[in-house]
Amino acid sequence: MNTHLPTAEEALLLCRTAAGQIEFARNYTLELLQHTPQELWYQTPEGAPSCVAWQVGHLAVSQYGLLMFRQRGRQPEDLDLIPGRFRKAFGRGSTPPIVPTEAGEAQDAPASTAALPTSDELLQRLADVHTAAMAEIAAISDGQALLEEVDMPYAVYPIKLGAILFCPLHEHIHCGQIGLLRRMLGLPPIR
Repeated sequence: MNTHLPTAEEALLLCRTAAGQIEFARNYTLELLQHTPQELWYQTPEGAPSCVAWQVGHLAVSQYGLLMFRQRGRQPEDLDLIPGRFRKAFGRGSTPPIVPTEAGEAQDAPASTAALPTSDELLQRLADVHTAAMAEIAAISDGQALLEEVDMPYAVYPIKLGAILFCPLHEHIHCGQIGLLRRMLGLPPIR
């Protein structure tokens, strides 16, 4: 845990650097997703605790949480961006839908996943959150605001900046999980 907090000027610089890392992480996520057939997104390989669809939904919810909610609280328009049912389905501590595959063959999602968003809806939500979050991060001009404390849980620093710095690290963790799921689904590596 970091105990030395940055100055307001350093916080702004770190925020700008993190924005570039967030873009890099998102581009890598999108590259992985472009090479993953959408009919496989809700398939859970044997031995895997998750599926690609849950990873995508979780990234949308977490980016909203780290870059928007942690920075300025919940706003009325956020319910359109991340509805409560979406947060419950994909937020921290949620249970991914388990749709087993047989010998790596794709299957249609069972009726239990009918209420879940389609892969196109997940991609749209991921894009909408990213666009809104990056606009808010780009608009930050007060380094002092980045030094405001946040409640647990937090990473890096116990301040708003910590949530921003953690965002690209968190996304890369889930890129690794998407990559592993792809391989378990029988897909080749993309790099």
